[in-house]
Amino acid sequence: MAYQTEQVITAIIVDDEAHARQSLRMALGDYEQIEIIAECENGLQAVKAVHELKPMLIFLDIQMPKLDGFDVLELLAEKIPYVVFVTAYDDYALQAFEANAVDYVLKPIDPERLDKSVQRVVQRLSENHSRGMTAELGEQLRERRNEPNMDNAFLQRILVREKSDVHVLPVDSVCYIESADDYVAIQTETQTHIKLDRLNKLEQRLDPNQFCRIHRSILLNINYLAKIETETKDTKIAILKDGRQLAISRSGYASLRKLL
Repeated sequence: MAYQTEQVITAIIVDDEAHARQSLRMALGDYEQIEIIAECENGLQAVKAVHELKPMLIFLDIQMPKLDGFDVLELLAEKIPYVVFVTAYDDYALQAFEANAVDYVLKPIDPERLDKSVQRVVQRLSENHSRGMTAELGEQLRERRNEPNMDNAFLQRILVREKSDVHVLPVDSVCYIESADDYVAIQTETQTHIKLDRLNKLEQRLDPNQFCRIHRSILLNINYLAKIETETKDTKIAILKDGRQLAISRSGYASLRKLL
């Protein structure tokens, strides 16, 4: 089948099941305008492939080990191509479209349903959009991922992309997080990771019984706090278990006292 588009649509398939990747590749073989340039068996490979190959389209599974499909989109930020989610579960449909996916296709793939997805992709390309999602849409995705939780499902890990590397940091391994303009510096016992994010947004996603805003620029994991020392009447210092020292503001001290 072919639809009106003058350009070849480069695409990658991301699925942790080999037979699912093979089935989708075979189904897409009927579309001469779609060129599959890579297959990835996990989210880490997908992030790397997008950065290196710059595909126009991703056929993306949602439920995968370590990084799920939404984690992949978060890590890609403004570099997100067009996305068609391909999954065995329909529970994520609303979340998928909120993430600006072109379409959401259930497994096993129905040829007529896949045909509609290809039509939608071609239509997007014909609407004179720039290739892939814009930086604005990527920012919208990050904002949604950072909205306050209404169901108490606090973050259990923080994803950090550093060039082609992806780090999955359990929140329990984070000593403290420090703001740096539009970025945050996430400090573990042994490393510092820089992430494009706002401190107040991360604070809303983390358990307030574990993370305390001790200063306008510092969010502390109280499990790493050893003691509090007083320097002057209005100056207090948090001493961490590894000896590092952090300033505590007056409001931060009041918040700490409520937790300790």
